[in-house]
Amino acid sequence: MNLVVLQNWLDNASFAILFLTMLVYWGGAAFPNLPYLAALGTAGMAIANLCIATLLGARWIEAGYFPLSNLYESLFFLTWGITAVHLIAENSSRSRLVGVATAPVAMAIAAFATMTLPSQMQASEPLVPALKSNWLMMHVSVMMLSYSALMVGSLLAIAFLIVTRGQNIQLQGSSVGTGGYRSNGYRLHKATELISQAPTPAVENNGFARFETSSNGNGNGNTAVLNLVTTPESQAVASAETLSPQRLSLAETLDNISYRIIGLGFPLLTIGIIAGGVWANEAWGSYWSWDPKETWALITWLVFAAYLHARITRGWQGRRPAILASAGLLVVWVCYLGVNLLGKGLHSYGWFF
Repeated sequence: MNLVVLQNWLDNASFAILFLTMLVYWGGAAFPNLPYLAALGTAGMAIANLCIATLLGARWIEAGYFPLSNLYESLFFLTWGITAVHLIAENSSRSRLVGVATAPVAMAIAAFATMTLPSQMQASEPLVPALKSNWLMMHVSVMMLSYSALMVGSLLAIAFLIVTRGQNIQLQGSSVGTGGYRSNGYRLHKATELISQAPTPAVENNGFARFETSSNGNGNGNTAVLNLVTTPESQAVASAETLSPQRLSLAETLDNISYRIIGLGFPLLTIGIIAGGVWANEAWGSYWSWDPKETWALITWLVFAAYLHARITRGWQGRRPAILASAGLLVVWVCYLGVNLLGKGLHSYGWFF
């Protein structure tokens, strides 16, 4: 089989599958009563992941080196990483909203690589001398996987901001600092039982004390119903729009999964930067030269280090870390693509300049 023809077929197929998958996820968000759409979206992401993996494998066999030497190859490797991290995040969260955020980004990257790049940039070429090293796989692949994880985590943080509609709510999450592991204030009471205990302070529960009442309407206690009881402190904000229990639960899930995915991407970024320094010393005689790509990699590391520091040591959850992670998405894109589009440096070979 002609491997070049196979690659051309697979890149177009990957784009088409991701486009259909995006429509499926958006349709599932618009029509949540159609449960089969979630399974179709997951299957579409898995098939796209497999197609891209096959594409990269065929290119590896054809060129004889790991396919991360130019923009076309790195874009598809990034798309593969995003789809892989998506499957992990969706399996952990059981939420189709993950695909609503990640599918269009994966589709757009595949479309850019397939339809925008000229054919000469898509073709395999001999490696430049600096890339003829085992560090190509060890450094670049880890960096691309870290970008994938950080992008997915940042996209989920943006989804969190959309779900919460800008409200500064308190969550039960994974942060371990001051304010971490908050209690949701759920208590079980019979339908006829009076609640004499003081409710949970409003600051801990989005301005509301939440109680789980066990009743089916006739007092036999077969059906669980969630009631929201306003506290005296929350009377001033009771008239404002608040999150439903389902939306609050989804917000907590997105916050936690975003935190965990970024927690996966940050060590990969750290390892990638260290490996890059070792490779730079081997190739250019210096561990660090303040090349634009190196500088922005450091900025990216600092942004997400600040995010994790705020969550781990300060116990930040919800809106503030989500805003920081959302800004991190822009920083990752500048580090990955912006410095190659707007400037020249030691990392610009095989790209645009």
